[in-house]
Amino acid sequence: MKTLDELLEEAKLAHGHLCAGQVLGVRMALCGMQKLGIEDPRGRDRKRLVTYVEIDRCATDAIGVVTGCRLGKRALKFRDWGKMAATFVDLEAGRAVRVAARESSKELARQLHPELDNKNAQQMLAYRELSDEDLFTMQWVSVEVGPQEMPGFKGERIACDQCGEGINYHREVIRDGRTLCRGCAGENYYTPVE
Repeated sequence: MKTLDELLEEAKLAHGHLCAGQVLGVRMALCGMQKLGIEDPRGRDRKRLVTYVEIDRCATDAIGVVTGCRLGKRALKFRDWGKMAATFVDLEAGRAVRVAARESSKELARQLHPELDNKNAQQMLAYRELSDEDLFTMQWVSVEVGPQEMPGFKGERIACDQCGEGINYHREVIRDGRTLCRGCAGENYYTPVE
């Protein structure tokens, strides 16, 4: 595993800047890897790890850098819960740890570095220095990663009866005997402009 500084530099390059969220994400992923005993998540251990992130902020990019988990590899799973937390699943060992940022870490950063008047600067420095126990709560959890959620899964593809677009991984909706994509079933995040 690379050093904290090396990983922070990689996170900065991947994300476009270095901020407190990046530092927290790198530390969170390192903590998860340490708890699971995964030493080389981007190399020899890459196929045994799936990561669930609960926020779409800076930390998520940093977690991806450390773990090597990516949406396109189906190893990074996003749950839009708005929490600064991630669950790291060791598929080989059949165990998982959820790591969540403590709200108290922000106050600890202010106390640790009152000489800095910028809260991001306080947090960036403190998040490098504080212990895992001061930064995070850690909880062993059980996560069932179904076959269609596994990295590398190749499932059947079915066409939507309404729009004709292909649907992967059993994400279709059956309504009134018709096979629909989620958009045609009324779950659109967009509105077509005619």
